[in-house]
Amino acid sequence: MSRRGGSRNRLLVEQASQGLEQMKYEIATEFGIQLGAEQASRANGSVGGEMVKRLIQFGEQSISGAAGTTSR
Repeated sequence: MSRRGGSRNRLLVEQASQGLEQMKYEIATEFGIQLGAEQASRANGSVGGEMVKRLIQFGEQSISGAAGTTSR
């Protein structure tokens, strides 16, 4: 079943929305990209790809940091 209009992605933590939007625009600025429908999908996609890369990195750091603080 296909959904039309809107994103099928949803946030598991609604409070993360503002932080993700901020991250998106910070990365776009770093890359010198003006986000929008008139831009090439490759440019917009590069921002999304970088967001995923950084979020994975944050998660890995969080996991490794949490693992390092457990007592034996």
